[in-house]
Amino acid sequence: MTAATPARIAAPSCWRVWTFGALVLAVGLVAARPSHAQLRVDISGVGATQYPIATADFAGDAQGQAVAEIIRADLTRSGQFRLVNATGANLNAESPIAYDEWRNRGADYLAYGSISQTGGQYSINYRLVDSVRKTQLDGVAFAGSEKELRRISHQIADRIYEKITGVRGVFSTRIAYVLQTGNNYELQIADADGQNPQVMLRSKQSIISPAWSPDGKRLAYVSFEANKPVVYVQTLATGQRVPIANFKGNNSAPAWSPNGQQLAIVLSRDSISQIYTINADGSGLRRVMRSPLIDTEPTYTPDGGSLIFTSDRGGNPHIYKVPVSGGDAQRITFSGSYNISPALSPDANNLVYVTRRDGAFRIAIQNMGSGSEQLLTAGPDDESPSFAPNGMQILYSSVQGGRSVLAVISVDGRVRQTLSALNGKVREPTWGPFTN
Repeated sequence: MTAATPARIAAPSCWRVWTFGALVLAVGLVAARPSHAQLRVDISGVGATQYPIATADFAGDAQGQAVAEIIRADLTRSGQFRLVNATGANLNAESPIAYDEWRNRGADYLAYGSISQTGGQYSINYRLVDSVRKTQLDGVAFAGSEKELRRISHQIADRIYEKITGVRGVFSTRIAYVLQTGNNYELQIADADGQNPQVMLRSKQSIISPAWSPDGKRLAYVSFEANKPVVYVQTLATGQRVPIANFKGNNSAPAWSPNGQQLAIVLSRDSISQIYTINADGSGLRRVMRSPLIDTEPTYTPDGGSLIFTSDRGGNPHIYKVPVSGGDAQRITFSGSYNISPALSPDANNLVYVTRRDGAFRIAIQNMGSGSEQLLTAGPDDESPSFAPNGMQILYSSVQGGRSVLAVISVDGRVRQTLSALNGKVREPTWGPFTN
């Protein structure tokens, strides 16, 4: 291997390609501009446990059907719910519920509600009941404009998911990814279901390695507009961005600390890729450790005390752990001979990464306590795994049927989603944090 550092062009590529080409075209900044490249969702598999639920159209306004359809789609995508037909239900938020009737239909749970409009503002009242225990589990009122109805629908689905499973839902979170169409690159954010995409940055040059800040208000990423890779931080609400790492050589692989005050980055300023930390305003650069070989792809542990990273210090790329303060690195992957692109679950119990097995790049998950590994995908070219903020699903990029797509898989490997772009290559995905 050479001494040149890779940024994460795509997870396996960062170890297959060790030099950057000069990309010298113009970059354009776009403030939350809608994109026409909607993502289509295909689902396969079901969870080990499926909760039977009926979701009735919300009464009182034509938008009530659309709200219910978004909720039903969210629950379906999780693979943990079996939808019971609610056709013919004539319910509003104040309706008495015939629990036995819904139980006889096969629905252990029923979601329903009302929606009304006054002067461009909508009021949504939602209820969730348990037809077995014959009790109400949840009831909340929401208000918002027509543009906010999709977000509110996702929030209702999150509440249903949490009330029934005991785990916080992620339907109202967002994802970020890079869409390449020809020689054009767009940094986009979208709802977790791939809908409502917005362009945050448009460029004729590569954009790679997007990383969400813990509060979901900023993205760090690498752009090639300066004729080399430079790390930027961009505020999503305003579009304002600043370069925080533009040192000699390559600047790559940003990862936020849990408190949002620092980032881990990879620099080749001393001729070989090494890991540094830097304050979010670009001050306070500090080298974490010194290694004779390449260290890259850092990510913080949830407690902020350590970094998980990829290194070839053992002869082949494997995943290691080191205190943020520096010191000796501990190797944590031993299966196979090629493991890269680590991501740690929010509870720190599971590590997901890209592994090469029999020539195919696949997503694997390892239990941090036992060290046991499970291969989640078959490849041949799966990259950039990222945990959902509740740790229940993993977002990654994949090549399926010759097309570049985003995919989601449950941590047990049972439920799969494919988010297909209508055109172009979609890659470098990262799942955003909880924001409320």
